[in-house]
Amino acid sequence: MQDLTTGSISTHLLKTASFMLVTMVFQTLYFLVDLYWVGHLGKEAVAGVGVAGNLTFIVLAVSQMLGVGTTTLVSHAAGQRNAERALLVFNQSQVLSTVVGLAFLLVSMAFRTTYANGLSADATTAGSAAAYLLYFLPAMSLQFGMVGMAAALRGVGNFKPGMVVQTATVIINIVLAPVLMFGWGTGRPMGVAGAAVASLIAVAIGVAWLSTYFFGREGYLRFVGRDMKPQFQLWKDMLKIGLPAGAEFAMMAVYLMLVYALARPFGAAAQAGFGIGMRVVQALFMPVVALGFSVAPVAGQNVGARLGGRVKAVFRDASLMAAGWMLLMAVFCNVAPAALIRVFSDDPAVIAVGEEYLRIVAWTFVASGVIFVCSSMFQAMGNTMPSLVASVTRIVVIAVPAIALSTTPGFHLLWIWYLSAGAVVLQLGIVLTFLRREFRLRLGSMPSPVITEPVADSASA
Repeated sequence: MQDLTTGSISTHLLKTASFMLVTMVFQTLYFLVDLYWVGHLGKEAVAGVGVAGNLTFIVLAVSQMLGVGTTTLVSHAAGQRNAERALLVFNQSQVLSTVVGLAFLLVSMAFRTTYANGLSADATTAGSAAAYLLYFLPAMSLQFGMVGMAAALRGVGNFKPGMVVQTATVIINIVLAPVLMFGWGTGRPMGVAGAAVASLIAVAIGVAWLSTYFFGREGYLRFVGRDMKPQFQLWKDMLKIGLPAGAEFAMMAVYLMLVYALARPFGAAAQAGFGIGMRVVQALFMPVVALGFSVAPVAGQNVGARLGGRVKAVFRDASLMAAGWMLLMAVFCNVAPAALIRVFSDDPAVIAVGEEYLRIVAWTFVASGVIFVCSSMFQAMGNTMPSLVASVTRIVVIAVPAIALSTTPGFHLLWIWYLSAGAVVLQLGIVLTFLRREFRLRLGSMPSPVITEPVADSASA
């Protein structure tokens, strides 16, 4: 475990974020390499994988629900120097993750074909989406356990095991994807399904590997049989914190499904252009995502230790870092948006949609970066409802006018991009207002006791 309640805030943020960033860089590389190979199969394949990939946000939503609650409660226990509580939360999170993962697999497999047909622009795209989901859904269901383990490790400031394992699985995925897709060496090409099989193999290896960090009698966190008997009150405590955070990602899934549905009349090229643009934006956001993963445990341990001044310092430093990076990315997207899309498709219609999307949403990058930091701060303080309220407001502001406008003559997708940009600015105003209130209510009278028993750093889980 690493003590995050003393020392330089910026150093803690950069150190912990650097571990996550290594993982994020490899994950970004995987997303882009995967998209590159799928692009060789045609725009329908790109659109199909994009439709299937929307469910990733459902998985992110549910895994956030589990992971945020775990990280928050473990970090609070660590800040309070309560090792038994941290151990109990970890083991209960694993039981809950297993239950949720199985439920997701059963429900998603039952509706796989219906989902693919409902959002795809044509039969070919729907076929690609369904073939991809057949293997990708089991891969995503396995991720719940891995997310729970990594979240607990983040809570105690130990990012290294998650970084090592997740980076290795991404490399495995990168190597296997083209081999299985095109049948290199096997003579049996699997098409888009091959990319999903590669993900399934990589995730299975990752879950087994990361689990080894928690076996044995040593380590701050470990599997303990007596702590695995379901404790529904603790589940309730985790979900109370995690549900709003997970619902935020669900709102993103709603947004993506809405866009794909409204883009159907424009054909597979429009869906592919938007899908590529979204992947590019996700790649550019990875450093801020890594920063957010570090904000929650750093601020969370200081909340547990009742160090209000340090909690506010985490927000200040992280916001400056996020805004600076996103400003650079906004300039990049306005200088060469077509070049970013052209890497993955040479179809003029696809490039036109992707370029238009990047130019407009780039103006919201700085605001989005600060919003992400605010969301992580709410997680650290154990109250994620304000972030959910802001996210729901944003989606409503986009969805209601977009659906209405889609029925009018001359409707164009760029209208959705402009609505999205305006909604992000509104969301920023809402979260900053709520965060200021949260600071006043939760940190205003918080004493700052001297911690007399520092926790030694340890590489063990």
